[in-house]
Amino acid sequence: MLAPISLLILAMISIQTGAGLAKNLFPVTGAAGATSFRLFFASAILWAIWRPWRFYFQRAHLKNLFIYGSSLGLMNLTFYFALERIPLGLAVTLEFIGPLALSIFSSRQKRDFFWALLAGAGVYMVMPQGELNHATDPIGIVFALTAGMFWAFYIYFGKKAGQDNHGGITAAVGMSFAALVAIPFGVMIDGDKLLNLSIIPLAILVAVLSSALPYSLEMYSLKKMPTKTFGILLSLEPVIASFVGLIFLKELLTVTQWFAIVCVMLASLGSSMTASKKY
Repeated sequence: MLAPISLLILAMISIQTGAGLAKNLFPVTGAAGATSFRLFFASAILWAIWRPWRFYFQRAHLKNLFIYGSSLGLMNLTFYFALERIPLGLAVTLEFIGPLALSIFSSRQKRDFFWALLAGAGVYMVMPQGELNHATDPIGIVFALTAGMFWAFYIYFGKKAGQDNHGGITAAVGMSFAALVAIPFGVMIDGDKLLNLSIIPLAILVAVLSSALPYSLEMYSLKKMPTKTFGILLSLEPVIASFVGLIFLKELLTVTQWFAIVCVMLASLGSSMTASKKY
């Protein structure tokens, strides 16, 4: 069990390191431009690995893949918009509200409403309060919560799409739809910045760290450990993101923001530990 646990933690570190590197791209490419580069190169890498052109897709299957991929693209886009305005750890924490809400409300167990209240308390803590000097950017909060909503869609429709096709094929085609959704925003918002070819090596590194590598590690770990254990360990992601933001981006969080992160982590942890069959 030690190997899959270690690889899952490595996958989370990889994802958040990729996000940190992507934030460093924002001054050059903009958030929409960075999203476009990441999804384009991630799609190219997954197509090279899984070669989905060898498979035939029925129309119904393509519909699920399109919704899954569109959710993935909009999730990445709104998350990067949030990352422009608020610290990485806080953005990941607020994004967690989406899948957590999906898990809680699809369960309908009475105890899950406690986890919902705990997560809600965490969100309340980071909302701008009066004249506080360190109030979190409200637009960043909205973008992070919106990313969480698309993350919930991504999980729900990803499960449907995954039932129709091999996991790698689903990821490759879904990533292509994600890129097709995000790239028009990149062109409209940061079009001239996309012509800067000098940032392509860093953009490819972001795509590998944020998509190709962690996806492979997570798939291996999920096959080697119980789903509940996987969910419990995934609850560590907000704190991992916070430390990556501190180390690589020098993002210092307030005491209140750390309390908010702990509330959401405990809600996610509790929901995973008490989980029955979800959605």
